[in-house]
Amino acid sequence: MKGYEKYFRGYFMPPVKCNDWVEKEYIDKAPIWCSVDLRDGNQSLIKPMSLDQKVEFFKLLVQIGFKEIEVGFPAASETEYEFLRTLIDADLIPDDVTIQVLTQARPHIIKKTFKALEGCKKAIVHLYNSTSLAQREQVFKKSKEEIKEIAVEGAKMLVDLASEAKGEIYFEYSPESFTGLCT
Repeated sequence: MKGYEKYFRGYFMPPVKCNDWVEKEYIDKAPIWCSVDLRDGNQSLIKPMSLDQKVEFFKLLVQIGFKEIEVGFPAASETEYEFLRTLIDADLIPDDVTIQVLTQARPHIIKKTFKALEGCKKAIVHLYNSTSLAQREQVFKKSKEEIKEIAVEGAKMLVDLASEAKGEIYFEYSPESFTGLCT
């Protein structure tokens, strides 16, 4: 391939090595299946689902037996926000079901996500930060170190808001997890 010298390795191993699952002789408990059918891609459909359709779909996933359901990105649009609020306000989330939401590592989006989660009994919040070269240079106009700082500050904010929340908000964070970020 011509010009291969300009390319560099784009994948880096996670900072903590954990291959316990590979070394098991057999599966000792069933895996936890998480439905991601309601995630925030709804707005890209030719005819997006209405609030009523999303609620009906959620009820079907619960009826099927899913115990973890990703309900989307509540700060992405008013429909996503209202969907989550409807699930919480109408008490449609069974006690044995954990919902999951997605949020960018940006303060106003994290705050709106936690506002949407108010009154939720259990939730898992996935925090992300776009780190591609194009995003870094064209959207954020920031260096690798500045992008890392956005991620770290977002994670710290998530930890603070989760500790203030009345329900159970689950997250995993450690500064070491950002070691290979943006390389």
